Formats: sequence, C-alpha cells, structure tokens
Amino acid sequence: MSFDLQVNGYGGVDFNSNALTSASLESACLQLQQDGVSGCLLTLITDDTGALESRLKRLVSLRESSELVRQMIVGFHIEGPFINETTGFRGTHPLEHIVPAKIDAAKSLLEAGNGLVRLVTLAPERDPGFATTRFLSENGVRIAAGHCDASLEELRGAIDAGLSLFTHLGNGCPLSLDRHDNIIQRALSLRDELWLCFIADGVHVPFFALKNYMDAAGLERCIIVTDAIAPAGLGPGRFSLGQIELEIGA
Repeated sequence: MSFDLQVNGYGGVDFNSNALTSASLESACLQLQQDGVSGCLLTLITDDTGALESRLKRLVSLRESSELVRQMIVGFHIEGPFINETTGFRGTHPLEHIVPAKIDAAKSLLEAGNGLVRLVTLAPERDPGFATTRFLSENGVRIAAGHCDASLEELRGAIDAGLSLFTHLGNGCPLSLDRHDNIIQRALSLRDELWLCFIADGVHVPFFALKNYMDAAGLERCIIVTDAIAPAGLGPGRFSLGQIELEIGA
C-alpha cells in the first residue's frame, strides 16, 4: 500500500468540482483503496481564494460523512494560487486566479480547512520576504515549491523560512530552459534540504530523465506522486479538473 501526496481526483470524480457529493467522494476513495492506496492528500488547484475557501469547508463536511473517506483522505494539499503566473510555469492553472502569497489569504484557507491543510505548494519568488512560507510553517503546514522559477538564493531563503519539498520536479516549467541555470538544476542542487516529488508515469517525465533525476537526488530524498485527476483508473472520455474541461482519447 502507498500514500499519495497529490490526488486531484480519481475514478471519474473531480475533487475540485463544486458538484462533488459524499457518495462520489466515497466511490473515488474506495477505488483508490482497491488500487493499492492507503491514504492521500486531496489536492485543490488554483481558483479564486473565496471559491477555495468554500470548497475546503464543503470538503471538511463531506469527509465527516464516511469513515472510509476519513481513513483515505488524511488532509488537503493546496496547489496554488500563490504560484508563478508566467506561461510555462503556471501550467494549466487559471491565470486570472493566480495571486502573490499573502498571510491573510493563507490564514483564511487554513481556517476553512479546519486543521486539515497539510501541504501548500507555492512559488517562493511570489512570497515577499517568505512571510507566508514562515506563517504556514509556524502553523504546522508543510510547504513545497512548485510552478515556480525561484533563484537559488530565493530557494535557500524559503528553506530557512520552512520550505521542505518540491512539487512534481520536472513539470510545471517551460519546455525551453537555460541549459544550466534552471529550476530543475537548482532544486537538485538542494537535494540535501528538500524532499523532491516526481510524477513517475513516464509521460510527465520520460523514464530515462526520471532515472537521472532520482539518481542525482538519491532515492532517500525522492517522493513519488500520481497527481491523479478524474480520468485516472478509467478509459477515454470527457472529464473536468476544476474549471478545465478535459477530453481523454484512446
């Protein structure tokens, strides 16, 4: 059995959907369990902060309705909205809802999560003075860098403030990067201070590159995540990821 830090949905169920029900959430959790997952962090992606707060409150309530859901979803991972808005770095996150990190916004999200927010992914270069990173760390939340282009100095400053992970290294960045000074190389150079997460499906990162990254990081510093979305565990069809409509082909 395994634990997954990043699950956006599963078995046709989108965890970022406002139409999520207790029955659909339990169904997704049951399928995750049957497929070998012992627990996970339900992951919410960038949206209007008010919408994220409402979604978190609803998820807290839905989680209480089922013992299986409580067992499988041990907390929440908020990926955004405090990420780099630049094309390539933001990935599929909606540009209109990406904002600089602010303590007040982070505090509201933590309150809405009722103590269940375990991990927040943000861009250190969009966190002035690393104040939000420090606030989250002081409140028992793990912080990951991701969808970012932080300099080596910014990463080190964020580590001093509480940063301890890097979300899906090798993704959330442009196809074209400086051959030497890029976010992947910077993160790998800090492998003794950061846990490095990878999506190990051979698609997000080709297996030959994944092997190189993991050899450089050392297996003991690597975490494998799925970053699963609603189509995971199913065949072709139409699905959603929050506001994003997806069509999965054969």
